[in-house]
Amino acid sequence: MAKTHIESEAAIAQARQWADGLDEVASRIGRRFPRSEPRQQVLTYVRGLLSPVERKNGWQLAEQAGQEAPYATQHLLGRAVWSADAVRDDLRAYVVEHLGEADGVLVIDETGFPKKGTKSVGVQRQYCGTAGRIENCQVGVFLGYATRHGRTFLDRELYLPQAWASDQQRRTAASIPPEVQFATKLVLARRMVARAQQAGVPFRWVTGDEVYGSDSQMRSWLEKQGISYVLAVSSQYQVWFDGARRGVAEIAGRFPPLAWQQMSAGAGAKGERLYDWAVLPLGAVAGQRQRWLLFRRSLSAPQELAYYVVSAPQQTPPAEMVRVAGTRWAIEESFQSAKGEVGLDHYEVRSWAGWYRHVTLALLAHAYLTVTRARAGAQAENGQKKRPLSAKLRPMTSYR
Repeated sequence: MAKTHIESEAAIAQARQWADGLDEVASRIGRRFPRSEPRQQVLTYVRGLLSPVERKNGWQLAEQAGQEAPYATQHLLGRAVWSADAVRDDLRAYVVEHLGEADGVLVIDETGFPKKGTKSVGVQRQYCGTAGRIENCQVGVFLGYATRHGRTFLDRELYLPQAWASDQQRRTAASIPPEVQFATKLVLARRMVARAQQAGVPFRWVTGDEVYGSDSQMRSWLEKQGISYVLAVSSQYQVWFDGARRGVAEIAGRFPPLAWQQMSAGAGAKGERLYDWAVLPLGAVAGQRQRWLLFRRSLSAPQELAYYVVSAPQQTPPAEMVRVAGTRWAIEESFQSAKGEVGLDHYEVRSWAGWYRHVTLALLAHAYLTVTRARAGAQAENGQKKRPLSAKLRPMTSYR
């Protein structure tokens, strides 16, 4: 009986902490909403995104909030006066305040949002990573942030294909601002990294997949900014080695057995992610910086290799390069949890502003969950007896 009472008190205390955390988020973004109705509705919307509702669309969230119809939500995402970019800045400040760390890693990646029809802004048949094939979809480019405290998102951009950017009729229908012009995914990624840098986000590294690593302009821009990176490249990537231009796959085949060292790329769902790794110096860049090639080989299937270009201070140890390479998976996990827990891909909006507003609020909800987990972990480390959080936390369920 006493044990049950203690557990109940712990549950109540934890629910209060969750409520206080959500109040902090509401207070932070409240100034972005001049009118009281949208200010109240945005908190209702974020609570809905945090709820256990299976599909977080307008009707489902309205029902969850006790509203007869989704008109208030539609107004919030479509016609209400507020800036999604201003809330994004609040999101970034919130994440940095609670998770920021000097050796943080910015992670660039994109994800697809499968859609039917042709009306949703930016939709067309294009490669959709979510489906793993060419699909009718929208594509968003995202900037993740990973530290030892947690991993979540800082920024987002919707990729607007050239066919949309040059079609005035479609631009008007989707309310695309006149200043928005065609930009490649690489340009969108650079913009987000630049915004993080200008905002004073503490980070030491940038990482991303082959889309970003294979672009020489991306790598050159990062080096000019003094930013260290570990970027994946394809097996066709070539460098000067042993008197000739050779592909990285060929170079890997020339390494002696002793060149490989087993190291962990970080903990995964099944324990440490162990691989064989090899490092090849490529030469100095500028000042005290240098480039390397980093090779990863599967232990169970040695024919499966991955390749990275690294640019960093000369004394950077291989273990640090491996750590950053392994951090890239953080954004994949964040996409999965953001879609599964806070409805990142559950929106029904078609307009430019609608996409940015829903996605920004979903990222804010995801950051709240990440910060809540980080706080619980810190309490556990400090020896406080707290009710453990599940791997798939649904705090608003208990709060309600």
